[in-house]
Formats: sequence, C-alpha cells, structure tokens
Amino acid sequence: MTTHLFETEQWLPVTREKVFPFFADARNLELITPPWLNFTVLTPGEIKMAPGTLIDYQLRIHGIPVRWRTEIATWEPPLRFTDQQLLGPYRRWHHTHTFTERDGGTLCHDRVEYSVPGGALVNWLFVRHDVKKIFNYRAVALAKHFGVSPV
Repeated sequence: MTTHLFETEQWLPVTREKVFPFFADARNLELITPPWLNFTVLTPGEIKMAPGTLIDYQLRIHGIPVRWRTEIATWEPPLRFTDQQLLGPYRRWHHTHTFTERDGGTLCHDRVEYSVPGGALVNWLFVRHDVKKIFNYRAVALAKHFGVSPV
C-alpha cells in the first residue's frame, strides 16, 4: 500500500488560545469544508474531544455518498491533535494538526498521510487534486473566519 503525504501551513494573526478552540469543536469542520462535499457531522450532541473520541460524518465525493468515521488518536491542547480514519473513502487517513505560536499569531500546520484504493495512479489522477482543493478552500474559510485577508 503506497502512502502519500500532503502538508500545508497557514499563519493566522491570532493567538493559539483563540485558534485551537475553533479546531476543538468538530462541528466547525462544516464551516471550513467546501460546500460541494455536502459535509455533515452525524455524531449527535456535544462532542468531547479526547483520545479515543469517535466522530461520524457523511459527505459526497464526486456525487457518491460516503460515510466517514474518525478517531481522535492524540489530543494535546493547545499544541496538536491527530485524527485517523476508521471507516471511509481512504485506505488510510492520518491527519496531524499542529499549532505553533509564531510572529504574534499562530502557524497552523497540517500533515496528512493517506492511501487510496487504486494506488498511485488514482491518487495522481484524482485524489491529490481533490485534497489540495479542499485544503485551499479551508485556508480561505479560516482566513475569513479569523478576519484576515487570504494570500
């Protein structure tokens, strides 16, 4: 199984103590996920983040309905957390979010290790473009949410 790596960073001119709580609320994923994915958090009630927390979602990938379940693997507020797919469209999805104080704001770093059915060819033709497009949308949404101009 081939594992692919996607990394991106975004600096926000607000403190880590303001940025981290936004990410700690799983429902905020709906705000920063592109509308064309029709992304919805299915887990009812308040979602208390901690190692072992399970979160269920539904979305549409190229029109195909998909259920996705992730587990919070690490939870180290306000420094970092990791979610990993237990059920969903990838063979493997391991996403580490890191928050570093820098230049009076917060550097948000995402590292995603993923594998896809169909291997490198499917990744090259479809998935890597989709992942990049999703994170580009997210960067604009985060900039808007925190009141900064996207670069």
